[in-house]
Amino acid sequence: MIRLAVATRAVYRYRRPEPWCWDVVVKAVCDVKSAGLDADHAVAQAGPAVSAHADRIAVALDLRTGPVSALTLALAGMGDVRALPALRSLARDRPLSYDHLHARILAALPAAELLPVVLPGLRQEQEPESEQYDASTSLLELLAVMGPAAAPAVPEVVRCLDTPYAYDALRVLGRIGPAAAGTANRLVDFATGRAPRADRRHPRLAAWAHWRVTGDPTLALDVCGAAVRSGTAGHGLPFLADLGPLAAAHADAVRGLTESPGAWTRVAAAHAYWRITGDPEPAVPVLLAEVDPAWAGHPAMPVQEAVRHLGEIGAPAAAAAPLLGWILAQEERLGHPFQRIRILADAAYVRTLTEALERIAPGAGGSARAPSKELVRLPAPARRRIFGFGRRSV
Repeated sequence: MIRLAVATRAVYRYRRPEPWCWDVVVKAVCDVKSAGLDADHAVAQAGPAVSAHADRIAVALDLRTGPVSALTLALAGMGDVRALPALRSLARDRPLSYDHLHARILAALPAAELLPVVLPGLRQEQEPESEQYDASTSLLELLAVMGPAAAPAVPEVVRCLDTPYAYDALRVLGRIGPAAAGTANRLVDFATGRAPRADRRHPRLAAWAHWRVTGDPTLALDVCGAAVRSGTAGHGLPFLADLGPLAAAHADAVRGLTESPGAWTRVAAAHAYWRITGDPEPAVPVLLAEVDPAWAGHPAMPVQEAVRHLGEIGAPAAAAAPLLGWILAQEERLGHPFQRIRILADAAYVRTLTEALERIAPGAGGSARAPSKELVRLPAPARRRIFGFGRRSV
């Protein structure tokens, strides 16, 4: 048990633990009904980190010698279809996925095979503030991650427009795109406030979704542009960024928001300005200033978003490469998330850093394997006038 405890602590704490650590944790979870919640949660989050143990996990799941949900999520995170029978069995008892991060684990599975398993959960009558409600919002998150592959789910998603989770449904329809064109009139109703369920959160998202499903940017430019021109509604910025050069008339208003007192607004404005104009010069310093090398994962700080956007800019963001490489080479995982999602959250950050480096300096992302001993010139600390919390991207 001491060896298991040491191994479990190591896989939670370090990005690149010694291989024997995962060996011990996986073996313990597979061989007993419960090796302890910490070990169970570690294996559930591990994904490709335990791909060498996929057969052992699949056998344990088939024989039910370990915790079913943990082993199922472990296989799902690898994209291994041997997770599907267990998911079907779990779905008969209750709707799948009670956590937005778990939804992203499930999204590694082939959409065509996963959709028939998860969709029944959206067909049931649900009440707000219940366990069922939480499950449904997570299922909608899963569909949003799937994007166009979730097109067969459009009828169920449309039904959700008449429920307390209309906001999540609007986001899914926008992500699905043209296959949801039949919902255009419903989206107009939400964008203009005429829908019975419409509230102040809906117009910008619905207008963006209308553009995504119809290809007509008029409504999105009007609604999201008005929000940004007000100088206070930073939530319109990601939608204008998606519109890109179509939103050229709003470029000056967007650039003005790069001086906002809110870090999330500054980052969103810098990204939107670059997407609209193609000019990286004003955007890169704003984004780089928010990449705090000491960030521990707290969602109040838009560090991961800033890294992602620098990666999208690519070579013109070359000034960010040394800092991103230094952060990626660190051994310890992000410290802020609760233990049950720490590995998952850190793995997402590592992917963001790696992809950004590959876009900025091809080949650099794969070379950051151990902490560098060279001194890296870090940017001046970003302004820390933080208002609001982390947001999901559109």
